[in-house]
Amino acid sequence: MRALTAFMTGITRLNELLGRWFSYLVMVMFLLLITGVAFRYLLERPLSWTGELTQLLFGIYGLMAGGYLLAHNGHVNVDLVYSKFSRRNRAFLDLFTSLLFFLFTLSLLYFAVDMAWESFSNRETSYSSWNPPIWPVKAFIPLATLLLILQGVVKLLQDIAIAFNLSYYQPEPEVEEHPEDMA
Repeated sequence: MRALTAFMTGITRLNELLGRWFSYLVMVMFLLLITGVAFRYLLERPLSWTGELTQLLFGIYGLMAGGYLLAHNGHVNVDLVYSKFSRRNRAFLDLFTSLLFFLFTLSLLYFAVDMAWESFSNRETSYSSWNPPIWPVKAFIPLATLLLILQGVVKLLQDIAIAFNLSYYQPEPEVEEHPEDMA
């Protein structure tokens, strides 16, 4: 059981580290956009590459956030009914819906590897006036998908432990919010 716990902790820590590291791309994108605006309006010399580079960086940022968001339950969730369930019943429901998650992400990984390899093989570029290579950005798609799948395995194991009261995983205590406490 120690190996399983170490695996779960390691994957979550990796996604945590990468999520935090890639979050700094927001500052880089901000600086690029400010630079582009400054050159355009203050110096009257527009830069053709700042907007496109920002889009490429945003793509990487969005992709690499998947595992981090799953580790922190940050993905969009329709919880009209879900939030009313106990933690154990939510875990059972998550076990059922994990089939859809893995079907989608494994399909995405399968096609993403092929797409990234084709892009790398052809040294694909954007065909814009700046024409940067986009194959490095496409290489992040299978990597980010793999990290998301691994975090999905961690979530699946956590849900199994919660649903069946297994001892190898100790969930954090559930905190119930009361309206009178929020005043």
